[in-house]
Amino acid sequence: MFAVSVAAVLWFYMFSPWTGHLSNFWLNMSVSALILSSMAIPWSGYKPGKFNVRNACVQLLLGVAIAFALWGIFWMGDKISQLILSFSRGQVDSVYAMKNGTDTKLTALLLLLLIGPAEEFFWRGYVQKSLTGRLGADIALAVTTAIYALVHIWSFNFMLVMAALVAGAFWGLIYRVKPSLLPALIVSHALWDVLVFIIFPI
Repeated sequence: MFAVSVAAVLWFYMFSPWTGHLSNFWLNMSVSALILSSMAIPWSGYKPGKFNVRNACVQLLLGVAIAFALWGIFWMGDKISQLILSFSRGQVDSVYAMKNGTDTKLTALLLLLLIGPAEEFFWRGYVQKSLTGRLGADIALAVTTAIYALVHIWSFNFMLVMAALVAGAFWGLIYRVKPSLLPALIVSHALWDVLVFIIFPI
């Protein structure tokens, strides 16, 4: 799938030790989000102005609940990982170091309004949806989750890859069970990003 190959290249540029330092991480992430959106929107079958959200209030509330539930899972996971993995805290701190040097309010806005929504629409609303039609729902869930985790591998950060694996599996499973909750997942991804990076860092 061409779009996944593009995402892999973008994530390599953002996270690899050879290229990640060449430009601002949040600028790279924002540009990547725009590129992924520009592919996902026309190729996924959704047309601007025709993406109707049914039960918008319910979707919003579910999105908030999912975001806080996932934050709780990560909080527990952090405590457990510190007990069994001596390197975990250092790797988590290195992820948080990526926000250094960038205005906190700007970072929050980018995560909430651009990066989070674009990622969720791309990975679940386009990639998993497309693979479901080709491979079936269960295999699509497994493949999408694996790819979402593996594109982070160039960070050489085990904790970041595992975080992507857990989050991808969590959102992917919900989409597998009920694809109509995509708007709630978009809300949850955007809010979770802000929670875990800005408001309540773990």
